[in-house]
Amino acid sequence: MKYLALVYYDENIMKKMSQQEWDALNRECIDCVANLQTNGHFLAGAPLYTTDQARTVRVRDGKAMVTDGPFAETKEQLAGYYLLEATDQSEAVRLAQKIPPARYGSVEVRPIRDLLADENKL
Repeated sequence: MKYLALVYYDENIMKKMSQQEWDALNRECIDCVANLQTNGHFLAGAPLYTTDQARTVRVRDGKAMVTDGPFAETKEQLAGYYLLEATDQSEAVRLAQKIPPARYGSVEVRPIRDLLADENKL
């Protein structure tokens, strides 16, 4: 089954890292992905730019409204994602515990729905 691991951390804490600390964290992330790939758990993933690059789009009554920044102001910001393959949510959580930025924030693990399978259940 597929699970999305959403990586969150406080951008202000990350901005205080030295270049060496930041580079070391990124190398850890690269190694984590390599390990997940080797074991058949990594399907996709990517880091995100900071929230100052984000735009939020809403459509109401056929009109688009675009605002700067993320949907909501929070203590931790969405920093990236890992799309994982796991036998169940317990395994997905164990895999998420190995994602290096979890030390600085959190990783939300959610199962991916198959819309066509859900439609057949109706």
